[in-house]
Amino acid sequence: MTIEDGKILSLVGPSGGGKTTLLRMLAGLETIDSGEIIYNGEVVPIDHLENLNLLGFVFQDFQLFPHLSVLDNLILSPVKTMGMSKEEAKEKALGLLKRLGLGEHAGAYPYSLSGGQKQRVALARAMMINPQIIGYDEPTSALDPELRQEVEKLILQNREAGMTQIVVTHDLQFAETISDHILKINPK
Repeated sequence: MTIEDGKILSLVGPSGGGKTTLLRMLAGLETIDSGEIIYNGEVVPIDHLENLNLLGFVFQDFQLFPHLSVLDNLILSPVKTMGMSKEEAKEKALGLLKRLGLGEHAGAYPYSLSGGQKQRVALARAMMINPQIIGYDEPTSALDPELRQEVEKLILQNREAGMTQIVVTHDLQFAETISDHILKINPK
């Protein structure tokens, strides 16, 4: 599998085919048994993937902490795991929220947000670690057509900004609309 900088690669195929598992492996969230990952011409040590912040992950169900505000959801990881100062993290988070049209929601809690707003908060959280790639797991699942278009627009805006993205989806029409390349994955 190869993806060029600033491009969108969609992974499509039936449930159980390993699309999400592949994305989770690239993020360092699943163990890789064999093979290698080459990034910018260099082999990436598999046991260091999680620490490299190569891939920022936008989970299908967003995985926002319900007891934390939007702002606190965004700054938790950079402060705790990357050693970023709380002030620097807040400044970056507020900038991302503004860019994603959520500036007025920094103090809100996840329960008060729409599905599309939660999606954008999850994207902002993924971007907080300065990843080289953003990975989305089923970004349009269970969204109505209006929110689906909002997610499509957001992904395309990120491409215009030069962000490399991998999208796992069952929605072939969505994949064809947003993708530079589509990789079909089939279970054995």
